[in-house]
Amino acid sequence: MPASQPGVVEFRLGDIVELRKAHPCGGREWLVDRLGADIGLRCGKCGRHVLIERRAVERRLTRFVERGNLAMSLAVGPRPRDDASQMPEGER
Repeated sequence: MPASQPGVVEFRLGDIVELRKAHPCGGREWLVDRLGADIGLRCGKCGRHVLIERRAVERRLTRFVERGNLAMSLAVGPRPRDDASQMPEGER
């Protein structure tokens, strides 16, 4: 991944984050299980899954409780477009 731009938070799959407001069940810690324009979060207390816009999660984030695996996040992330020229013929 390219170096982070100022103001952009780099999330990884498996991150455990704490958000400002608690979930109705009382849980404050969330597991990041989906990355994209929306971030998939799973409540650490009750297991409820929610999708929240990336910008909203960035605003509500107070801290990273635990960081996820960078290698796993890179493996499931999008490939750069110039990799398509190096793919075998059958995969294009």
